[in-house]
Amino acid sequence: MRKLKVGFVGYRGMVGTVLMEQMQLNNDFSKIAPKFFSTSNVGGDSPSVMPGLKLIDAYDIEQLANLDCIVTTQGSDYTNKVLPTLRAAGYTGYWLDASSTLRMDKDSIIVLDPLNRHVIDNGLKVGIKNYIGGNCTVSLMLMGLAGLFKENLIEWISSMTYQAASGAGANNMRELLIQSGQMYNSVAELLSNNENNILAIDREVNKLLKSTTLQVKEFGYALAGNVLPWIDTSVDNGQTREEWK
Repeated sequence: MRKLKVGFVGYRGMVGTVLMEQMQLNNDFSKIAPKFFSTSNVGGDSPSVMPGLKLIDAYDIEQLANLDCIVTTQGSDYTNKVLPTLRAAGYTGYWLDASSTLRMDKDSIIVLDPLNRHVIDNGLKVGIKNYIGGNCTVSLMLMGLAGLFKENLIEWISSMTYQAASGAGANNMRELLIQSGQMYNSVAELLSNNENNILAIDREVNKLLKSTTLQVKEFGYALAGNVLPWIDTSVDNGQTREEWK
C-alpha cells in the first residue's frame, strides 16, 4: 500500500516542535512518506526526527502540489500567501493548518477530535480538504466543559483571555525570557540584600520597563511585567483578532 506523501512546514516553532515530538512518540513517521519544507533554510538538514532528508523551499508550488497532505504550523502569513496559489494550481490534497486564518471559512473544519470526531469523519466523506486547529484556550475550555454542555447543565458562559507568548511563536517566547533576565539583572544586587526596600527594587524594575533598554524586536513592547492589550491585527469591529477570537 502506497504511503501518503505528507509535507511539514514550520516544524521548528512552539506548535511544530510539540507536533514533531508527539508524532515521533506515536511512531507516525513510519506510516507516511514525509517531506520537510522551510521558508528560511532551504537545502538544510531535516529535523532530527527524520534525519537524512533535505529541506525544500516552502514556496515551491510544484513541490507542494505533489503531496497528498500538507501540515503547516508556519502561521497566517504563510497560509494567505501559499494556499490560494496552490489551490489555483489544481492542488486537491489535504491542508492541515494550526493558524487561525481559515477557522471561519465555510470550506474548513476546526479539528478537536475528542469532541467533534463525527464532524471530521463526515467532512472527509463529503470532500472537505481544509482541517484547522482551533484557538488553544477555547479548545481546552471545550474539552473541560463538553460533558456539562452535553447534559445541558450550562446556560451561559463568557470567556476572556490574553494571548500567551507561546501563541506568538518560539522567537517571542525567547524574547520574553530575555526580557525577564534583563529585569532580574537590573536589580540583582539589590535583591541580594534582604534589607533593601522592595519598593525601591520595584521602582528600578519599572524604570527599566519604561526605558528603551529591553529587547522588543518581536513584541514591539515589553511583555515581561506587562499584558499587551493590542495583539495580532485589527478586525472590522475595532477589536484585534485575538480579542475577537
